[in-house]
Amino acid sequence: MTHQAAPGLFITATDTGAGKTWSTLGLLSALRSRGRKAVGMKPVASGSEDTTAGLRNADALSLQAASAPTMPYEIINPYAFRPPIAPHLAAQDAGVDIDLERIVTAYAELSLSSDIVLVEGVGGWRVPLGGGRFLVDLVRRLNIPVILVVGLRLGCINHAALTAAAIAGDEVQLAGWVANQVDPEYTETGRTIDTLSAIIPAPLLASLPFLPALDADRLAGHFDVALLQR
Repeated sequence: MTHQAAPGLFITATDTGAGKTWSTLGLLSALRSRGRKAVGMKPVASGSEDTTAGLRNADALSLQAASAPTMPYEIINPYAFRPPIAPHLAAQDAGVDIDLERIVTAYAELSLSSDIVLVEGVGGWRVPLGGGRFLVDLVRRLNIPVILVVGLRLGCINHAALTAAAIAGDEVQLAGWVANQVDPEYTETGRTIDTLSAIIPAPLLASLPFLPALDADRLAGHFDVALLQR
C-alpha cells in the first residue's frame, strides 16, 4: 500500500530574529486545535548545545515538543551545528556537507505520520547551504509553498518587499505572510501592515502581538488557518 505524502509549508523570514520559530509554533498550535496532525521540522540549525544525546538546538526541540505525533529529534533536525553562525560556514567548520536528499527523506518520513509538516528555514531567504546550494534549492526539492514572516520594525518594508520579490522570482508559491510585532516600541504597525498588504501578493495569515515570553496557544488565536485552504 502506498502512502500519500502530507502537504507541507516552508516558513521563511525577512531576516534572522523576525520570529520564524514563534510563528511556526503558533501555526502548529492553530492547526492542532482544529484536529490536524501537525509536525514541525528544522532541517538545518546552527547554535546548538552539547547534550548526552548529541547536539540539540533549542528551536528544534520546541518544534519537537509542539508536534503531534512526537517524532524523533534526528528526523526533525537532520543537521545541527554548534556555533551560531551562517549554516554553510558552520557546516564547513564541521567538515559536513549538507545533503538535500537526506533532508527530503526526513521530510517524507514526517509526512507519513502527519496531516501537514511545517518546515522552518534558517535565517532569511537567500541563505547559502554550501556547495553552491541555497535555501531555495531545498524548497524546490520539497515542492512546498512558502510562508513569509515579517518582523515589524524600522526597515522591514524594504526587507519584506525584496524577499517577496525574490520568492516570486524563484518561481516558488507564496502561500501567505505573517506580521510579527518584534519591537514593542514600533508605533507604525497598522500602517506598515497596510503598506505590506498592498505589496506582498499573498494573504496576511496572522498579525502577531509582541509577547515577553512564548505563548503558542495565544499566538494560535491570531492565525486565520482557513486562508491556507484557498
